[in-house]
Amino acid sequence: MSNGNYASINGIKMYYEIHGEGKPLVLIHGGGSTIESNWSAVLPLFAKYYQVIAVELQAHGHTSDRDSPVSFQQDADDVAGLLKYLDISKAYILGFSNGASTTMQFAIRHPELAEKIVVIAGVYQREGLIPGFFDFMEIASLDNMPLPIQDAFLKINPDRGALKNMHDKDADRMRTFKDWDDADIQSIKLPSLIINGDNDVILTEHALKLSKLIPNAALIVLPGVHGACIGEVCTTLPGSKQPAITVELVKEFLDK
Repeated sequence: MSNGNYASINGIKMYYEIHGEGKPLVLIHGGGSTIESNWSAVLPLFAKYYQVIAVELQAHGHTSDRDSPVSFQQDADDVAGLLKYLDISKAYILGFSNGASTTMQFAIRHPELAEKIVVIAGVYQREGLIPGFFDFMEIASLDNMPLPIQDAFLKINPDRGALKNMHDKDADRMRTFKDWDDADIQSIKLPSLIINGDNDVILTEHALKLSKLIPNAALIVLPGVHGACIGEVCTTLPGSKQPAITVELVKEFLDK
């Protein structure tokens, strides 16, 4: 990936990349991820249609850390700060996994900066995750963190201490996650597309609930596990057409 830049945003040195031309489309990665590990299969496809602004959030990849926990609210504020830094008045916002939860917080906290949102495998209440998820989070460590995600981070920053710091902050965010009120989700008035895998760590019932609570939302359920629809590094299938299909479905939603 190329076109990398940094911006001083809310006390961190935030890394972002810009690819393509057209209406701005912000891509917000999932927990533990980088631009490359999360978006490499779909970013070039989106860049044919949009000015893609891919970010790396606090403590992830190239971006520096701050002396505070990571949170979806702070991540949303950081993305909003970057758009203001880039003098972008409105953008499409698309997030995956933790990035999808950040996208919802963006829509709640900064609706004036978003035209439409796409929420891929997003959660806003603990009940939305598969049984056993929070039991696993209690024992989460680098030893059981997927190697492709570790390798992607270390390719950018070979400091294993920084990797552990990022992992531990992300794990703490999920261990201590508190439900958001339904009213918060109902306050999202932006046109919204909810996408989920039928064998995702986010329950299909939760995606359906989201699509019903957001007044102007549509739902697509695709076959596959967490991240398969975008070709995320841990779940990409050689030769799969799902990432390309997902891009076309998202484009149809954004362009209508």
